[in-house]
Amino acid sequence: MKLFRKKSMEFMARQTSGDRGLKKALGAFDLTMLGVGAVIGTGIFVMTGVVAALYSGPAIILSFIFSGLACAFAALCYSEFSSMIPSSGSAYTYSYTVFGELIAWILGWDLILEYGLACSVVASGWSAYFQALIHGFGWQLPHAISSSFNPAQGTYFDGMAAVILLVLALILISGTKESARINNIVVLVKIGVILLFLAVGVFYVRPSNWTPFMPFGFSGVIKGAATAFLAYIGFDAVSSASEEVRNPQRDMPIGILSSLGICMVLYISVSIVLTGMVPYRQLNVGDPVAFALQVIHQNWVAGFVSLGAILGITTVLFVMMYGQTRLFFAISRDGLLPQPIAQLVGRAKTPIVAIGLTWLMATIFSGLIPLDKLAELTNIGTLFAFIMVALGVYILRIKRPDLDRKFKVPFIHVVPFLAILSCGYLMIHLSGITWGFFLIWLIVGLVIYFSYSYWHSLVGLSDKKKEATES
Repeated sequence: MKLFRKKSMEFMARQTSGDRGLKKALGAFDLTMLGVGAVIGTGIFVMTGVVAALYSGPAIILSFIFSGLACAFAALCYSEFSSMIPSSGSAYTYSYTVFGELIAWILGWDLILEYGLACSVVASGWSAYFQALIHGFGWQLPHAISSSFNPAQGTYFDGMAAVILLVLALILISGTKESARINNIVVLVKIGVILLFLAVGVFYVRPSNWTPFMPFGFSGVIKGAATAFLAYIGFDAVSSASEEVRNPQRDMPIGILSSLGICMVLYISVSIVLTGMVPYRQLNVGDPVAFALQVIHQNWVAGFVSLGAILGITTVLFVMMYGQTRLFFAISRDGLLPQPIAQLVGRAKTPIVAIGLTWLMATIFSGLIPLDKLAELTNIGTLFAFIMVALGVYILRIKRPDLDRKFKVPFIHVVPFLAILSCGYLMIHLSGITWGFFLIWLIVGLVIYFSYSYWHSLVGLSDKKKEATES
């Protein structure tokens, strides 16, 4: 049973108090902007074209609705947890209190894969848009460093992805409040660019482009939803900020749910206009929104969109990197990874080692692994995390009804199970290769746990001290 030792609320309170915890600097608006910053970016500016061309066709609208609903059910569960347990680590920390250490480690290891790959997906998309932008000025990167490792096409490393990852790592080191201010400004610019695209593109919509509406059948819509799911995972990163929020009981549910609602409206609107402007078969490009504007000869708007996309995708990358650093910090603070990773430095109290580790992991993945493979691997990790959080909320409501909950999931006997069923349904539609890599990753994680984490767990060491004192 020591494999399932749990972290108590009192233990977490000691961890997050005083100098041992992260600096509290965020409010509800900051959280909403973090959520919109993370959710609106790659999904609109990159994944819309891939999903429409390969899986859903014009029915990408339904794909985004289905994946958005699955996220909405999970978001309600995250909101209850984040308002009740204001500690870094997101789903990893929640699982530690409900299921125990082994399950928490499995989920934390899974989230390391999710965030690491998400950072890489977004960095690859950022690189594609940046190169499209400078190409308009007649500039071009050396072909060998223009994309991920593919010797058959003469590319060996994505150089611009590595550059933007380094820049954002340096911004994260400056501190949470300073980083949030930059994010807020860029998010507002990003929303303005999307509204500009909608305002111009709606006049070039041809209803004939929506026929056939479902060219790949309903299975294609679901496959598209499973892939497009990547677009919505930002609120998971928002929940990782709970330890740095001034009033988490009130602000966390507001930030998570409001950002998801805003983003669903924008995704559906862009999907309708984009597939109406250009036949879906032509959208399998790295910059589909700018491409659609070029097709209708609105190059000046395409230039603004490319610039806005770069800024927008930057905020997604920033929030994903932020979530990854807080995950490394939380797991290391518990002793399941080497504790120096959780070291806080300077007045801003930033985990510099965790930030450096995040940069290194994302740089390697984005430089070497193709975009489509990165997206599927990210999704399977996220879906698994959402399922565990939904199950955890239900179990904790039954076992610990006495806990103070500022936000409660409505229809507790229904919503968590809708989250589990919808996320599970999307998981089974991912490819066998994705499942195989996911299982290999979990096996590696179990080896690390039993060889290192189990023996260095602070919860385990605390339990041993109690046993020694009692004896």
